[in-house]
Amino acid sequence: MIYVRDDLKPLFAAEKSVADFLSINGEVFKQFPHRRTLRFERDGKQFFIKSHWNFGWREIIRKLLSLHVPVVSAKTEWRAIQALERIGLDTMKVAAYGEEGVNPAARKSFLITHALIGTESLEKWAPKFMRGRNTPQKVHLKHALIRKVAQIARRLHTSGLNHRDLYLCHFLLDVTMNPMPAEDITLYLIDLHRMQIRARTPQRWMVKDVAGVLFSSMDLDLTSRDFFRFMKAYRGKTLRTTLTQDRQFWNKVLVRAVSLYRKQHGREPRLPRGILPPP
Repeated sequence: MIYVRDDLKPLFAAEKSVADFLSINGEVFKQFPHRRTLRFERDGKQFFIKSHWNFGWREIIRKLLSLHVPVVSAKTEWRAIQALERIGLDTMKVAAYGEEGVNPAARKSFLITHALIGTESLEKWAPKFMRGRNTPQKVHLKHALIRKVAQIARRLHTSGLNHRDLYLCHFLLDVTMNPMPAEDITLYLIDLHRMQIRARTPQRWMVKDVAGVLFSSMDLDLTSRDFFRFMKAYRGKTLRTTLTQDRQFWNKVLVRAVSLYRKQHGREPRLPRGILPPP
């Protein structure tokens, strides 16, 4: 099965099979034994292609034994993009998709998306933004970004979705407007190849996602009010209500985020006073 968007079919007229698409050359961004992401150009347009191939039964069994769901196809990300579009979240735009093979260990697939030109990940942008003197405009934009990230996480989870890698590096900020208007922020959510789709998101996966956001923001010198602002927007409640009703949830988020930080950095994070202490 191969899908190419109608307006782009002339650009990919030479590719007749999944193997042809997997042979596209370009700049390699990520390379794993059975998965690769690269950037390429056609007719002045920039694209990314994520390819999957020959995952193998040994790796599938290893993943299952470690209680991880193996991602053996680009179909997971293709469906995830469609799910985000249905709930009105900004993400990558599909150009083409293809898959062949019934055997999951030998399946081959690809997903082509448009490059998100004029964007920068929050992981790279936020530290630069946080440096220097605070101004009312800067503080206003920071607050708007915190609410935006929280609202994206809330929309995911209330729609039965969870990202599984919800870190600031997977939020791409549109940086084409200068100055950036706080009222019109565009954040694209990317790297959806592990996203899970259900009727209802289990709490443990909500905790994992939100802890990922907290973990990846721990070196930004955010204040306790910044964290509280996120809590309010994520739960859609007043601060007092969420601290009372959801205290166990936020404790789990904080414990997981701190544990991940210790594991990654080998030291304690600098947390502002006043946020929930671990139980």
